[in-house]
Amino acid sequence: MQVTETLSEGLKREIKIVVPAKDMETRMNERLIDAKDKVRLNGFRPGKVPLAHMRKVYGKSIMAELVNEMINEKPTEILSERGEKSATRPQISMTEDEAEANEILDAKADFEFSMSYEVIPQFEVGDVSKLKLERQVVDIAEDEVEEQVKRVAESARTYETKSGKAADGDRVTMDYVGKVDGEPFEGGADNDANLVLGSGTFIPGFEDQLVGVKAGDEKTIKVTFPEDYQAAHLAGKEATFDVTVKEVAAAGELVIDDELAKTLGLESAERLREVVREQIEGQYGQFTRQKIKRQILDALDEEYQFETPEGLRDVEFNNIWGQISADLEQSGKTFEDEDTTEEEAREDYGKLAERRVRLGLVLSQIGESAEIQVTDEEMQRAVYDQVRQYPGQEQQVMEYFQKTPDAVAQLRAPIFEEKVIDHIIASADVTDKTVSKEELMAEDDEDAKAEAKPAKKKAAPKKKAAASKTTEEKKAPAKKAPAKKKVPAKKADAE
Repeated sequence: MQVTETLSEGLKREIKIVVPAKDMETRMNERLIDAKDKVRLNGFRPGKVPLAHMRKVYGKSIMAELVNEMINEKPTEILSERGEKSATRPQISMTEDEAEANEILDAKADFEFSMSYEVIPQFEVGDVSKLKLERQVVDIAEDEVEEQVKRVAESARTYETKSGKAADGDRVTMDYVGKVDGEPFEGGADNDANLVLGSGTFIPGFEDQLVGVKAGDEKTIKVTFPEDYQAAHLAGKEATFDVTVKEVAAAGELVIDDELAKTLGLESAERLREVVREQIEGQYGQFTRQKIKRQILDALDEEYQFETPEGLRDVEFNNIWGQISADLEQSGKTFEDEDTTEEEAREDYGKLAERRVRLGLVLSQIGESAEIQVTDEEMQRAVYDQVRQYPGQEQQVMEYFQKTPDAVAQLRAPIFEEKVIDHIIASADVTDKTVSKEELMAEDDEDAKAEAKPAKKKAAPKKKAAASKTTEEKKAPAKKAPAKKKVPAKKADAE
């Protein structure tokens, strides 16, 4: 077999492989001899079929198998011998001429094919222990825990029907139908909806107009959706809601004690406060990790500058572009609405794709140097987490992962990355800095520049506004609509 490099340009390589016809014929004959004692052909005793007849009957099919084996196995062997790693699966090209193909299958012509690929760039990783990182942490005050305990306890508060008018703090049970320009809109209706007046769970102005209503009242409420409302087709629109009040109930006294805790499935009020504190710590911990991870990525981005494989960049760019295009289409917006153009967006997304690919290669090299592995148990857990997201389809999803190695590999990548980040944090020079919760949760300009999507001049403020809303705010009164509409660039900002 003759292996010749025909292209070496930057990271791009092309290799020509020629397997002499005699070598192919020798391999074919070995297969035929091995199969001679196993085949059963009419007119011949077992093991007595002439080799020439075997070749006539099975020659081409065996040669086809050999050709497939060559193009599946040789690229890996060649890359190993050359000490190279291919960024993506090598592209194989061979003759498409039927007459030439038949010559190869008849062992009358050399088998020639070429493989083209891009190599993973070689670079040395530095000592991550020299990284200096600042980890922002928050001291959780007792009054913050108590405030959250009260919110949790609200879910267990009892209400008693009253005959008078609804006041702040009362719960109103109602049916409503929302309309824009006199026409009902999707997700704008509900029956037996409960709303505690003063809770701020519905859009501004809605709850205020229910103060003073009684059971049996019918009322038309007029509101204007916020300009940054998640459902773009409703944002800034005037709407009316035809409301039928079915019940007004007064809140019972809220006492935070062991009995209340037991109704929430906990043994005591003390344990309730412990659980709430742990939840708050976990929430702040996510922001802390996000910020220190971003510091790491920015530091690595500054330290490592090298050419990245075009194929990997294209894949990453297409993933980003597909996501953004879908978000824009779903929200009914254009790039111009986001204070940019498609050309500018493509340029910015291209830079983001290049950064992600380069940092991915750096993290991979750091992980390999540190001998970081993703365990079978971790992979099984990741697969099961995916399976649980599709109730009723567990068997099909499990079979998909069993038959699709690439899908499993996609689950491995984020696990590996987080373990590498853990390794860097454990090795680096980390200084803790106590900050306020507002400072921890704020996304500064450098953060946005590093990871946010280009459509950020308008989208970023909307993202922050949406994030400040409660779950109920996102749903009511248009409960279904927000789930289908997203602010463009929202996913990207979170990455």
